[in-house]
Amino acid sequence: MAVKSDDGLVAQDYYKQGLLVNERLKHAAPDPERRLGAVITVAAGGEVRVNMEGLADAPQSLRLLLAHPAMASHPEAVTLKRGSDGVYVGAFAAQTPGRWIVTLEADGWRLPTTTVAGRLSEIRLGTADHS
Repeated sequence: MAVKSDDGLVAQDYYKQGLLVNERLKHAAPDPERRLGAVITVAAGGEVRVNMEGLADAPQSLRLLLAHPAMASHPEAVTLKRGSDGVYVGAFAAQTPGRWIVTLEADGWRLPTTTVAGRLSEIRLGTADHS
């Protein structure tokens, strides 16, 4: 059956996606000694709060990318604004069940992507995932 039809598991543009890996790596945290980390808290109503660790220059905003594996090429992007207390806050639409691919980034860096199964509540990225 899979021989005669597209099973949807291999991207049609896999070669092009492979070439973009180095481009994506440019946006990774540039200095491994920097030890960036984040604790992302998601409330039931969709409010998102992010506490950053190890951030020398705090940007005014961060981008949280949320996607389901089947739709990873079209993530929902949530802009998080830094409050006076240093916590980044934003919101996204209602959650749907399933597995999530979670990425947090700013203009100069990106924390390692992780996957979360089920409802989003607390997510640890970077050095914060080892606490």
